Amino acid sequence: MYNTDIPNREELPSTAKLIRSTIVAAVVALVLLVTVVMPAEYALDPTGAGRLLGLTEMGEIKEQLAEEAAADAEAEMVAVQSSSAPGTQEVAEPVMAEPSDESVSAPEAEVAAAEPEPTPEPEAAEPQWQDEVRVVLTPGEGTEFKLTMEEGAVARYSWASEGGPINYDTHGNGSGQSISYEKGRGVPEDEGELEAAFTGDHGWFFRNRNDNDITLVLRTGGDYGQLKKVL
Repeated sequence: MYNTDIPNREELPSTAKLIRSTIVAAVVALVLLVTVVMPAEYALDPTGAGRLLGLTEMGEIKEQLAEEAAADAEAEMVAVQSSSAPGTQEVAEPVMAEPSDESVSAPEAEVAAAEPEPTPEPEAAEPQWQDEVRVVLTPGEGTEFKLTMEEGAVARYSWASEGGPINYDTHGNGSGQSISYEKGRGVPEDEGELEAAFTGDHGWFFRNRNDNDITLVLRTGGDYGQLKKVL
């Protein structure tokens, strides 16, 4: 039976080589942590490499999912506590008004000056939309739409969820920056204006938390380049 030869002392790596290899491995691990792990897992991109590789957006979606899961768990806990607490309702007794002893005198007739009728205001015209999309979301499914906008540009929007309310996150990213404008849970519809804080992509992430399919209708107009479906 053949056994492996024991290496000579000259064949073993020196202490300096081991230290150098350890330092190189630590540097490589640190680079991977900053450029890959942090953007993909925590949406932290100090170098901007994660945004170029598309990992930062993956991390943002993971953070949104974690926040939604925590909010749902908190809502379920509050619902269970409120259902277990005994509810006591107080019934207010009706208060009977006492008749007044003072005699009520008949009001004297007054001649009121005729006031001119106000001129009816013209009805506001319906906003014209540049884009309209419809998408069906199954239970637990999410989607994302973005507008390409320049800094300071203003876009109008209106969206509605047919079949049940929806969770949403209005946010933007670009030029090495990211921003969250507004979040909502269990909202059936919304409309308004979106002003770009910087040049980049700005829009909405939607998720269906109902037990049934819903149809999302999104309409946009105003100052933007294009409407694109990201997810």
